[in-house]
Amino acid sequence: MKILNLGSLNIDRTYNVEHYAEAGETIQAKAYEEFCGGKGLNQSIALARAGAQVFHAGCVGPDGGILLDILAEAGVRTELIRESSEPSGHAVIQVNPEGQNKITIFGGANSDVTPAYIDEVLTYFGREDMLLLQNEISNVPYAIEKGKEKGMTVVFNPSPINSDLARCDLQKVDYLIVNEVEGRQLAGTDSQRVGSILEQLRIKYPRTVLVLTLGNRGSFYADGREAFYQGIFPAEAVDTTGAGDTFTGYFLAGIAAGRPPREALEHAAMASAISVGRRGAAPSIPDCDEVCLEIARRRNNSDLQ
Repeated sequence: MKILNLGSLNIDRTYNVEHYAEAGETIQAKAYEEFCGGKGLNQSIALARAGAQVFHAGCVGPDGGILLDILAEAGVRTELIRESSEPSGHAVIQVNPEGQNKITIFGGANSDVTPAYIDEVLTYFGREDMLLLQNEISNVPYAIEKGKEKGMTVVFNPSPINSDLARCDLQKVDYLIVNEVEGRQLAGTDSQRVGSILEQLRIKYPRTVLVLTLGNRGSFYADGREAFYQGIFPAEAVDTTGAGDTFTGYFLAGIAAGRPPREALEHAAMASAISVGRRGAAPSIPDCDEVCLEIARRRNNSDLQ
């Protein structure tokens, strides 16, 4: 199965701070670093490092050579990416001492993904392939529609939640991967109970496979036949930026390879745990050998106790 990730490509400008800036407050950053990122790029790298065959499509600006290079180095196919006259998208990220982050995104070239470009890209893919989308590029509703028309397995990670989401026909999405806040908004519930969120999502999208991520409280999977919980693997958080994208890439790589959902989710949880212990988004993503070895190591330690 080929995976087409039609997604964002960003340059992440990361500031380490003692605390998040409040309204009207000026604070001094302890450190500044620049990384390659964007949910699309991060997920493509995670997919490739997990062993999947992934093609990235999207737009970069004249400053986007570094983004193409890091994708190619990870094994992602980049020939479908187009250059825009707009600057590449970027994110301003505050990271606090606990490794948590606050992110502001500028779309830039990510907003130059046109229906004509989407049509061109989709000619290279068919029914046996997967289409992965996030919500950081333009014309996502069109991409969902056209991907489904081609019979592709459509996967949507609807982040960030914004007004464009209302135009997306989520009934045409095969896999919906959301965090707790996104899940609550899509479910149309104020409930804090995970069970209630999943129940309402299943009522609204009965044919969709749901993956609900809960940060340091694990994740849930539900597909109408089975539902189960996956806990986290404990890790000391240095920077959580990109951890959710690492999780998504590893989970989908497992599904594309035909692994059972439980195994795919376990590998996703371990990859995410490894990533939070490192700085940056894309640079923190482990490869599949490291993930498998760490799972085996922790199982052996558990057996010896």
